[in-house]
Amino acid sequence: MKAVILSAGQGKRLLPLTADCPKCILPIMGQTLIEWQIDELAKCGIDQVTVVLGYRADKVEGVLRARYGEHRVKTVYNSAYAVSDNLVSCWSAHDSMEEDFILLNGDTLFEAAVLKRLLETHDRPVTVVVSQKNEYDADDMKVELDGYRLVKIGKDLIPDQVDGESIGMILFRDEGPTMFREAIQKALRDPLSQTKWYLSVIDEMARRIPVWTCSIHDLQWCEVDYQADLKLAEKVVTACGARRQEKGSQDSCQVTEIRFANSQPG
Repeated sequence: MKAVILSAGQGKRLLPLTADCPKCILPIMGQTLIEWQIDELAKCGIDQVTVVLGYRADKVEGVLRARYGEHRVKTVYNSAYAVSDNLVSCWSAHDSMEEDFILLNGDTLFEAAVLKRLLETHDRPVTVVVSQKNEYDADDMKVELDGYRLVKIGKDLIPDQVDGESIGMILFRDEGPTMFREAIQKALRDPLSQTKWYLSVIDEMARRIPVWTCSIHDLQWCEVDYQADLKLAEKVVTACGARRQEKGSQDSCQVTEIRFANSQPG
């Protein structure tokens, strides 16, 4: 299992903190956001990571090489990062999407238990991680569900449609990587593709094939978009430490993937 992390953006909503420092290497309780991500992935056995870079790629490269070397973490560069959205970043990493992989937004901080639950879901080509809360704002990537199946995903869903939000983590298995790569390639033929999110591709796929979800509403995660989110990120990291102490050696996230030929989604 591999992971692809989309970290090409600057994070302008965090200015002035990101004036010369990409969002993904902002410090959070002793290490950068992207280091927390890679370390939580490693706890669940995912030690091959591709990171899509853009803004101040040299600085991110420096952090990654100093910490992980050249073998565990591969980097690719999205030269259009300043004028494109993350659909283009996805295509920049399409060579890393030829087998089972996790796709992760570069601003999603999570505890390893989130990933463990995702990896334990039933064997489906595409599984989107979702969470629930009492209210959703215009910036949330909202989802409409039919049981565990994804019906729609986007920021413009009306309140009556909303059953949760995407946290920015998706698992692709079996034929899922091929279907996703082909869907991205098709979407990029649209002249407006540079301004689209990759989740618009997931939304389109959900109309043609079953796309499933995994709920982690009781686990710790946050999205880092604004300065206030950095305090939330500290709480997530603190909670991760507390959970490690509670679980002891079990926190190594020993995962056995559950595969059922005729199972109900979950």
